[in-house]
Amino acid sequence: MKKNIAILGAGLSGLTTAYLLQKEGFSVKVLEANTRLGGRILTKKKNNTKIELGATWLWKYNTALIQLCKELNIQLFEQKMDGDALFEVMSSHPPQRFNLPPNQEISYRIVDGTHTIIEKLALKIGRENIYLDEKVTHINQFENQLTVTSKNKTYEVDYVISTVPPRLLMQSIIFSPELPKDLITIANQTHTWMKDSIKFAVVFDTPFWRKNGLSGVGFSNVGPFTELYDHCTIQENGFALMGFLNDGLVKLTKEQREAKVILQLKKFFGEQVNNYLVYDEKIWKKEKLTCVYDNEFIFPHQNNGHEIFQGSFMKDKLYISGTETSKTHGGYMEGAVRRAIEIINTIM
Repeated sequence: MKKNIAILGAGLSGLTTAYLLQKEGFSVKVLEANTRLGGRILTKKKNNTKIELGATWLWKYNTALIQLCKELNIQLFEQKMDGDALFEVMSSHPPQRFNLPPNQEISYRIVDGTHTIIEKLALKIGRENIYLDEKVTHINQFENQLTVTSKNKTYEVDYVISTVPPRLLMQSIIFSPELPKDLITIANQTHTWMKDSIKFAVVFDTPFWRKNGLSGVGFSNVGPFTELYDHCTIQENGFALMGFLNDGLVKLTKEQREAKVILQLKKFFGEQVNNYLVYDEKIWKKEKLTCVYDNEFIFPHQNNGHEIFQGSFMKDKLYISGTETSKTHGGYMEGAVRRAIEIINTIM
């Protein structure tokens, strides 16, 4: 008999899990609390430029992710690093220009945006098997089945695979019977990757920095941005700079952050920055369907891949998955794909 499986979360891990399970003949339902697919993959189109406000890069050692891209016929291209970089040591001094060191580890981006993976996985799975705006509130165990209750309906399934970040999972869903205390403790002390990130992008009508022999790479000790990268499209029809903001700016308004970023970019690149077309940003700490928004500090990657996540619960019917539970590359896209593969092998 074909087993029915509910997968919580329609990010990279959840959709990869659903895709692989379907290939093995399982019946899947993907339940996503948000009104969009992708989780921490967030690609926006602004003035013909695909900007990444979530997961962006992969590397040659991301073998599981690269294999998935090949299977889905997704193309990669090298992150542009040609030219000099700029480094701002002190706010009272102009940024210093320097040569980027040779033989750096090459990073790659996905042609047409990271969300291409999400779109192709969703197409393979079938939109009829993916339920958006379906926030799960309760999971109950009844004999050999689990019931999954959302704000809209109740599902009876043979297995549940959660790809919700562990800390958010513990604080958003009620389990009956309760999960083990040690699991709850570890999950609540597990870092959620991207939680501390504010990503931003500024779109221009031309990559003027390249004409000056600059790579678009920038670093600053004083902010507001701490890192900056060239973010133009491979087709050379969309031009942008993208980077990370100092987390201390979270309490400012978007307009205040934008003004600070443009002022700093002018210090780096000159008055041409004034001709920017669009500024956009994403404060992941405020994404309630990704992380718990509080002031508790958890070290980056703390408890990612913890041994307790490798087990099963509720009479081997519940599996806790997602990138934070991967023993390798926890928090990253590679970890999301590897953990999906591990879960499939366990269930099989």
